[in-house]
Amino acid sequence: MAEKQGQAMGLWEKYLTLWVGLCMAAGILMGFIFPGMAHFIDSLSIQQVNLPIGILLFLMIYPIMIQIDLQKVVDAVKAPKPVLTTLIINWGIKPFTMTFFAWLFMTVIWAPFISSEIAAEYTAGMILLGIAPCTAMVFVWSYLSRGNMGHTLVMGAINSLTMLIFYAPLGNLLLGVAMPIPLLTLALTVGLYVGIPLIAGYYSRTRLIKNRGKEWFDNVYVKKWGSVSHYALLATLIALFMLQGEVIIRQPLIILMIAIPLIIQTFFIFGIGYGASRILGLYYEDAAPTSQIGASNHFEVAIAVALTLFGTGSGAALATVVGVLIEVPIMLALVRICLRTQNWFPRKPSVAA
Repeated sequence: MAEKQGQAMGLWEKYLTLWVGLCMAAGILMGFIFPGMAHFIDSLSIQQVNLPIGILLFLMIYPIMIQIDLQKVVDAVKAPKPVLTTLIINWGIKPFTMTFFAWLFMTVIWAPFISSEIAAEYTAGMILLGIAPCTAMVFVWSYLSRGNMGHTLVMGAINSLTMLIFYAPLGNLLLGVAMPIPLLTLALTVGLYVGIPLIAGYYSRTRLIKNRGKEWFDNVYVKKWGSVSHYALLATLIALFMLQGEVIIRQPLIILMIAIPLIIQTFFIFGIGYGASRILGLYYEDAAPTSQIGASNHFEVAIAVALTLFGTGSGAALATVVGVLIEVPIMLALVRICLRTQNWFPRKPSVAA
């Protein structure tokens, strides 16, 4: 059984780009051929919270949350440099550089081609990506880069916790002038999509380990939910791209206009993280995930918030979907950069041996 699960995980990792690409293409085609389906999914909402998307997001995020051992957050303080570097990049640099690039491209460079109203919506979507540090997909990037999965796990936990504190205030600060949004609505959305899975994951972990043992929890429960998370991610991509499929096909130049600043932002933030890691003398195993966590986005939360606050057909929702579109190929490129530059950093003795 373990061998089959390992083979399945290997296929998932090896062909991840293919699975994601196929789901994106399927969603776009479905949205273009069956536009009524997008309206139907959008109608299944309560208080602007889309139920199908919410269920899929829970199924995708919950399996990550059950793997978070909060004690490791405390242990990470004993080696604070990677954690502090990541936190500074995530919350002290990245939101503001994203805001700058969004402003530069949407209100200056692309100003002759788009209206100020739609530029504000695109800007809002990009900012929602910039204030959502990755907590899930970065595990894949770190694994492919042969990074320190312990540090990645700790930062996933910290990101989940700090998002509950900083996401809503930063969203209100950075979006309040150009596009005011209700702070309570944003806080509620983040609570539903991050807070509930976090609490459920922590409760499940503590109760099941106590009742069934850690070995059963790790080898049975976590692995079963890991498969659910993979399928939920693919289903989420299909659903979200279906919502924007018609727009993507009809407005490819708009997609490109949004993608360019997002790609620049991704490489820029990665460069800051990778350079800071080298200056600080971090081990490669810590430097790779430290840089990738800052460069990647928790696009599931960003899309959910954009859909909730601005609607399925908004420029903000489109901008966050474009974030998904560029995330996988760009992050895979960064993985290759990490692997080719491992010798820039010292290696942990246990690994080097």
